[in-house]
Amino acid sequence: MDVAAQELPDRSPDTRRWLFADQLGPHFLDAPGQSVLLVESTEVFRRARYHRRKAHLILSALRHRAAELGDQAVFVRSGTYRDGLAASGEPVSVCDPTSYRSRRFVRRVPDLEVLASRGFVVSERQFAGWADRRGGKRLLMEDFYRDVRRQHGLLMDGAEPVGGSWNYDHDNREAPPKQAMLDVREPWWPTEDTIDEEVRADLDRMVRDDGVEFSGNDGPRRFAVTRREALSALRRFLSERLEQFGVYEDAMLAADPWMAHSMLSVPLNLGLLDPVEVARRAEEHGREHQVRLASVEGFVRQVVGWRSYTWHLYWHLGEDYKGRNAMGATSPLPDWFADLDADAVEANCLHHVLAGVRDEGWAHHIPRLMVLGNWGLQRGYRPAELADWFWRNFVDGYDWVMTTNVVGMSQHADHGVLATKPYASGGAYIDRMSDFCGGCRYDPKVRVGEDACPFTAGYWNFLAGHREELGGNRRMSRALGGLDRLRDLDGVLHQEAERGSGPP
Repeated sequence: MDVAAQELPDRSPDTRRWLFADQLGPHFLDAPGQSVLLVESTEVFRRARYHRRKAHLILSALRHRAAELGDQAVFVRSGTYRDGLAASGEPVSVCDPTSYRSRRFVRRVPDLEVLASRGFVVSERQFAGWADRRGGKRLLMEDFYRDVRRQHGLLMDGAEPVGGSWNYDHDNREAPPKQAMLDVREPWWPTEDTIDEEVRADLDRMVRDDGVEFSGNDGPRRFAVTRREALSALRRFLSERLEQFGVYEDAMLAADPWMAHSMLSVPLNLGLLDPVEVARRAEEHGREHQVRLASVEGFVRQVVGWRSYTWHLYWHLGEDYKGRNAMGATSPLPDWFADLDADAVEANCLHHVLAGVRDEGWAHHIPRLMVLGNWGLQRGYRPAELADWFWRNFVDGYDWVMTTNVVGMSQHADHGVLATKPYASGGAYIDRMSDFCGGCRYDPKVRVGEDACPFTAGYWNFLAGHREELGGNRRMSRALGGLDRLRDLDGVLHQEAERGSGPP
C-alpha cells in the first residue's frame, strides 16, 4: 500500500509521543502533559552534505524542546532512530512523518503506533476527498486556497471574500524602490544561548573527528527554534513588517535580502507554529490595524494556500514524481554551484543570491525561483539533483517542500502539473524586479559578446533548445515566435555552447 494513502488514527493520548525534529509544537501532542520521546540521530549528516546552519538549526530546535519539556521527555542521542527507539523501552506513538523514507521506516518498526500527519490546514484524507471531487480536473492551487478559506472562515465576510476578491496578487508586484533597503524594522532575531554553543561545538567535533562535511558558512542563529521565539518573530512581523510585505513581495534588493518577508517558514516547518493559527492572527491584526488588505491576503495565501498545496501534492503525485524530467535535463550540478562558490560568479544577481545561501542558508521565494531556479532551468540541471540541493542547503527546506517547488514549479519537469509554463526569463525581468543589474559587469539588454547577460543569452538558448517541447503551449507562443526575429540567434547558441558549465 502507498505509505501516503493509508488511513491512520488521529489521536493516541495514552502512549509516549515520539516527536521528529519538525514536529516540535504543542499541536503534535494530544494533551499538555503527554510524555514525549525525542531522538537526536546524527546518521543523517553522514549520509549527505547539509548546510552548516541547517544542521545547527535542527539540533538546536530538538535540544531546546527537550530542555523545555524537562522530566516530561526522554531525550536520546543515538546513531540511528532505531537505536533511539530501542532505548526508550516502552510503547510509542508518532504522527506520520514528512518524507517517504521516514514513512517507510516508521511502518517497519514493531509496535510503533503511527497516527495521521499534522501541521497543515487540511488532512491528507480531506485533500484526497477534495481531489476526487474535482472529477479528473486539474488540481489548481487557487481552487484549493479558496476552499481552505471557506472551510476555516479566513478573510471571509459571510460567504464572500473580504474586499470582494479572493486574490490581490496583481497589487503585490511592485518593482523595488530606489533606496537600497526597505524602510521597515528589521526582522526579529534570536539571542543564542548555551544550547546553541553546545550544538556548535558538537558540529565542530563531527567535522574534526568523524569526517562529516557541511556546506555553507556558520554564523549566528537567525531563526526561531522554540515556540516562544516563534511567537516573538510572528508578533514582530505582524506589527512592523506585514504592511509592506505584499507591496514588494516579488522584488529583490542586493543589500536587503530580508526585505519585508516574515522569516516564519522555518518555525512553521519545524512545527512550532500552526498555519491556521498564523493566518488567523494575521487576519485579526490586519482588521484591527487596517493593514493593507493585499498584503494580508498575500501572506495568508502563502501560509494556508501554497504551503499546504505543495505538501499535499507531494503525497498525491507519488514518490515517482521526483524523477520526472519532461524537459530532458541531464546536466549534473557543477562543483561551483553545488559548493555555493559565489566568489567564482561575476553575474551580480547569481553572485548575491548564491552568497546568501552560502552565508545564511536562506533566500526568499523570488531569488529561489527567478535566479537559482531560472539558472538551473536554462542550464538543464537534473531536476531531482537540484531539488536535493535546495532542501539540503536551505534552513526551511525539506523533501516535501522542494520536490514540488523545484521539480514542478521551477524546472517544469512535470510538463505542466503545477505551472502552465516554464518560469524562464532573461535579464530584463531581473533588471525590472531588482537592483542587481545596475552594479553588474553584464548588460541585461545584450545577448552576444563580452557584455552579454548570461541570463538573457541563456533564456534564448533555452527556448531554442526546447522549441519542440514547448511548441504546443499557448502561453509560450509569443516567446517562441521571438526566436525567428533574432538575427543573432546563431551567435547566441554558439556562445552558450562555449560557456559550458562554468560559472557566469
